[in-house]
Amino acid sequence: MWSGPRNISTAMMRAFGSRPDTAVIDEPLYAHYLKVTGVAHPGREQVLAAHESDWEKVAATLTGPVPNGRVIWYQKHMAHHLLPMIRRDWLDGLTHAFLIREPDAMIASLVKTFPGAGFADTGLEQQCEIFDRVADRLGRAPPVVLASDILKNPRELLTALCEALCIPYQSEMLDWAPGPRATDGAWAPHWYAVVEASTGFEPYRPQRVVLPAALEPLLDECRPWYEKLYALRLRA
Repeated sequence: MWSGPRNISTAMMRAFGSRPDTAVIDEPLYAHYLKVTGVAHPGREQVLAAHESDWEKVAATLTGPVPNGRVIWYQKHMAHHLLPMIRRDWLDGLTHAFLIREPDAMIASLVKTFPGAGFADTGLEQQCEIFDRVADRLGRAPPVVLASDILKNPRELLTALCEALCIPYQSEMLDWAPGPRATDGAWAPHWYAVVEASTGFEPYRPQRVVLPAALEPLLDECRPWYEKLYALRLRA
């Protein structure tokens, strides 16, 4: 699952992690991203100490056996972690889906945490790149889901997503026990408080987002990439 920042990506990982047939892994390319870019994210040193930072070793793991004898392996990725020096050929051994969010709401949330965030931090370019690669290989569009659509109709959208992925929908995906997971990344203490308190998807709450004028160019840059994926999203 290739996601952008500041959406329901961790809740989606919880949903799939609630399935008895599914293993999950949390942002496996994050340590490589931190090592190469040098960005000072919260918990940087803990992440580098706890997670593999060699992308080739990560790719070998992700295309290897599914852990714990499970049938499905849900791999939660932030798309911007797929840096240019990472080869793409190993992606062809995986099944891909895409999680997007309205760009104005995403930007408003992102800049609260990273005031200097730019287009490269949105992951939209990588999402579209991977989407095109997969669509060319399959001869059809891979599944795209919009975060707000999932919050409005979690059962219907998860059913549609599972159907598109050729796996059975399971009602266990709608609820989970609160608290941390052993599969959460080392960054969880900095980011996952809301998810750790949750027991399911939060109800959808409409937002009125007004971005300052200084962020309008970033929004304009994001729009065509987002709209390409939005037009092909799954619907209930």
